[in-house]
Amino acid sequence: MTPAVDPRRSLEQEGIHDAQAHWNLSDAVLYEQAIRRSEGLLAAEGPLVCRTGHHTGRSPNDKFIVREPSSEQHVAWGGPNRPMSVEHFDRLHEDMLASLRGAELFVQDCYAGADGRYRLPIRVITEYAWHSLFARNLFILDDLAGHVPEFTVIDRPSFKADPTRHGTNSEVVVALNFAKRLVLIGGTSYAGEIKKSIFSTLNYLLPLRGVLSMHCSANIGADGDTALFFGLSGTGKTTLSSDPDRGLIGDDEHGWSDHGVFNFEGGCYAKTIRLSAEAEPQIYATTRRFGTVLENVVIDPVTRRLDLDSDQFTENTRAAYPIQFIDNAVPSGQGGHPKHIVMLTADAFGVLPPISRLSPAAAMYHFLSGYTAKVAGTEKGVTEPKATFSTCFGAPFLPLAPSRYAGLLGEKIARHEAQVWLVNTGWTGGPYGVGSRMRIRFTRAMIAAALGGDLDGVLYDTHPVFNLQVPQSCPNVPLEVLNPRSTWADTAAYDAQAAKLARMFQDNFKTFASSVAADVVTAGPHA
Repeated sequence: MTPAVDPRRSLEQEGIHDAQAHWNLSDAVLYEQAIRRSEGLLAAEGPLVCRTGHHTGRSPNDKFIVREPSSEQHVAWGGPNRPMSVEHFDRLHEDMLASLRGAELFVQDCYAGADGRYRLPIRVITEYAWHSLFARNLFILDDLAGHVPEFTVIDRPSFKADPTRHGTNSEVVVALNFAKRLVLIGGTSYAGEIKKSIFSTLNYLLPLRGVLSMHCSANIGADGDTALFFGLSGTGKTTLSSDPDRGLIGDDEHGWSDHGVFNFEGGCYAKTIRLSAEAEPQIYATTRRFGTVLENVVIDPVTRRLDLDSDQFTENTRAAYPIQFIDNAVPSGQGGHPKHIVMLTADAFGVLPPISRLSPAAAMYHFLSGYTAKVAGTEKGVTEPKATFSTCFGAPFLPLAPSRYAGLLGEKIARHEAQVWLVNTGWTGGPYGVGSRMRIRFTRAMIAAALGGDLDGVLYDTHPVFNLQVPQSCPNVPLEVLNPRSTWADTAAYDAQAAKLARMFQDNFKTFASSVAADVVTAGPHA
């Protein structure tokens, strides 16, 4: 007798017909499948090394949200939230499904959200075996007995969108449909699109339930004190939260509910370019383990040795691994209400203090600003530092208005009396090309002092330009490091550069000035 087909394990309900589906394959089997299909190479010490081709990062101009009745009144249209018509999405969906007929596909049923009260069951259907392993690493694996997907991702890199027929900007597309609870990804092999599409989904769903969704890492001390680390790519969010003296809740995406903080993910997605075994031993160790997926890392095809220092393919080399690969990861993925919030910036202008204490109003100002800076040479035509302002430290992934997230953060800071800090992991002694990157041991010492209460009783100076409260002393940090102006050989050049960046802050904040309290506006820099 032919056994009955489990309806939960049929792609027919997803509109996919005659496909060969591999369901919830283990790491080892996905390795075998990826190598059989020539999707990657097995490195000498165990990780699977894969290339993403032309697209070595996200394609922000190719992301769309379907404009449909159930969600259109909530979405803050414009900027990263590009509308796609229902008609264009339906054509895209139909054409992608047609392309999948008879295909070999890989399915992972998993969850997003460590707190069961807010957990989202998801289904990730991929064309590549290594993308299925990526999803298995990044999302939460748990009991599937009652798993019914509430959101589905269909990831088809070989499918090319047609701008005329599908309303896209190019052959690449990432389309979110909140009514159909469906994400369609085509034309790109960059696995991060899978992760970020679910993050965008949670950033839509959770605030509507009163939960603050955050682009941040989180860890917890021995006494149960939780800390959050906000920051854009390259600011040290993953590195600084991976502290051997504190438990890691998660490295990138979290929710803050009335019950505390919880990780959205079951893994980490760390940058690996020039990763150091000395400065970042825990993350470095994951690049030597079976189960880790390495993206665009250079590998010798004969010896299978890795070169983490090479940017031959991209600066954005990545490692995707389960969070339990970090020795002190918190198994539950949950923590209490934060006592400290650290906002990280990599200031390539070299003028921000390395650590500053923020008032609640200043915390709102810098949260809405979301500042960091790109360095010269990272993009064509960039010859000097370039300021980047990403609202709430995650603008590309926020479907709702910034005020929704900022309002929730302000309420929670006030209710739980969290102390907020601004930490500059960027340059000192001059801008990029003149000064040097802040030593990570100093940054770690400053954060340890802040979280441990060692900065509570010290004296503070108000920075005359940036209006920040700067400690006069900090354990294990030279006094001259704390005052950025004193690290410049030419103090007049510092003053000019500081005034320039202050004006950038002010120009950027004009967008929010009319929607926030007056004390938030005045908490910003004074040009």
